[in-house]
Amino acid sequence: MIANRLIALAILTAIFGGCASHGPAPVVDRGGSVAPEAKAPVATPVAADRIGFYTVKKGDTLYSISLDHGQDYKDVAAWNYLDNPNLIKIGQQLRVVPPEGAAPVAVAKPVSSGGPVEIKATSGANTETYKREPKGGKQPWSEQSLAKARQGEPVAKAAEGTPAAVAERPADTPVATGDELDWMWPANGKLLATYAEGGSKGIDIAGKVGDPVVAAAGGVVSYSGTGLRGYGNLVVLRHNANLLSVYAHNSKLLVKEKDTVAKGQKIAEIGSSDADTPRLHFEIRRQGKPGDPQKFLPPR
Repeated sequence: MIANRLIALAILTAIFGGCASHGPAPVVDRGGSVAPEAKAPVATPVAADRIGFYTVKKGDTLYSISLDHGQDYKDVAAWNYLDNPNLIKIGQQLRVVPPEGAAPVAVAKPVSSGGPVEIKATSGANTETYKREPKGGKQPWSEQSLAKARQGEPVAKAAEGTPAAVAERPADTPVATGDELDWMWPANGKLLATYAEGGSKGIDIAGKVGDPVVAAAGGVVSYSGTGLRGYGNLVVLRHNANLLSVYAHNSKLLVKEKDTVAKGQKIAEIGSSDADTPRLHFEIRRQGKPGDPQKFLPPR
């Protein structure tokens, strides 16, 4: 009897010992699919800038991007179908040059009266207009007069005593770049800081709060506000298709966007917005790139 009990105990010990030596049964997905191995996320590469486009980076605003490319921020917003200029995202590509077929930028040029003149491009020559008025309306229609009119050549007199029409400037005549603008200093204070390539983008002129800030040349107000970090109350003037001037740290702005201003017209008052002391920070930018204003301003 004792022997039988010992044999039974040995058998039970073997059975339970074998069960304990095995690990837990594997879990099987009865749906037949196996979960894929988890992989680390791969960073999406930032697309390289296409010609005429700019990729938004951390700290950028539409105002700073537009200024750096010599454009009006409203134009950049329109080219990119942006309803809210404040809503741009890092990595977003923005068009910073006019799309093909867009109207050219209005140009302000000083005239003898001191006020700027806006020059707007037309949609092209009208053949019917040429037929009625080859050049100034002084000549009857003919194939010869139409050909000369299109080439910018003066048309011969129609009759004795009739003045010849004034010829248009040939299409290949270079357009003024703006270097010949008649600049003046925008404030009367002493120079605090000069332009430094890779450092200061302009010059700083000392003054007292409320001192006048005047337009350094005739132009159109491209921006008036506080949307550019580090510039405080800011005015930007467009003088022609190439040149902008920038007036920063003002205490008061006296012009609004799209206003046409004359050289010497008061546009703001000196202040210390985003600056340690009252001063005017002044820049001149060609196609968005800052240059040394003292190379444009008259010596003093």
